[in-house]
Amino acid sequence: MDVLSDVITIMRTGRPRSARVEWRAPWGQRFPSAPGSAGFQVVLQGSCWLLPPGEPALALSAGDVVFFPHGHGYAMADHPSTPVTEPACDPAEERGLFASASVGGQGASTVLLCGGYRHDPDRAHPLLRDLPELIHLPAGPGLNSEVRAAVHLLGAEIRQPRLGADTVVSSLLDMLLLYILRAHFSNDHGDCQVDGWAAALADPGVSAALDAIHRDPAHPWTVAELGARAGLSRAAFARRFAALVGQPPLAYLTWWRLASAGRLLRETDAPLSEIAGRVGYGSEFAFANAFKRDYGVAPGRYRRTVAECVRE
Repeated sequence: MDVLSDVITIMRTGRPRSARVEWRAPWGQRFPSAPGSAGFQVVLQGSCWLLPPGEPALALSAGDVVFFPHGHGYAMADHPSTPVTEPACDPAEERGLFASASVGGQGASTVLLCGGYRHDPDRAHPLLRDLPELIHLPAGPGLNSEVRAAVHLLGAEIRQPRLGADTVVSSLLDMLLLYILRAHFSNDHGDCQVDGWAAALADPGVSAALDAIHRDPAHPWTVAELGARAGLSRAAFARRFAALVGQPPLAYLTWWRLASAGRLLRETDAPLSEIAGRVGYGSEFAFANAFKRDYGVAPGRYRRTVAECVRE
């Protein structure tokens, strides 16, 4: 798997949530801060205003996409002067995979597609932590065609669910998130600043090393071997990797192995010995020690705790 695919796989706990809401003026909706979540809003029809706290209001029109990677609070309204109310629709809190509703007054209609993802903020991939508070992909010729296509399909499926809708909507939500991140990292939205993980993914050598780690985390990688993948000397590669990714190559490799193990513990019944081998540890004992140092609990206890939370 490539890095972006892995980030989406590893970031979610549970299923994503989504809703298609028709708002009629006057309306104002507050979306409170929700640590451990990431969400997006897409304007399917009409126009509205995004009201981020402490920032100028941002006018949105049909086709605009806004993504909030860190769960920071914000509000949306038909006009900046309209009072905002507490949530009538918060997809991150809804139990169903998707919903459809009509809210507000009797005036002009605006249709929004909103979605939310739950994740563990303490175990977020550093790529996500490196993202800005808000990613805005304006509508128009510059908007990534893949984003437009995913938005169109998702909006249609939620508006009129058919057989297999659960699988289709869940897959389309993941696709939309991937396309938003792809557009951001490829600078399709017109922001010329490229640093951090955006620069790491754009760097051919560092990107090749990251791809190797993600495709085969169980391999006994060395800095020299990863440097060869990057086409750089050991020392030059180590410096460049640390500068762009934010940690040395083998530190990131260890982090990724344990993050992958955490996902396997949450989502599978595989025995600890099998998980240890799949993420690059020679024995269950070595894996358990490394996991406990990083997570603070033994792998078996972690699996039981996650299962108990799901049942609740």
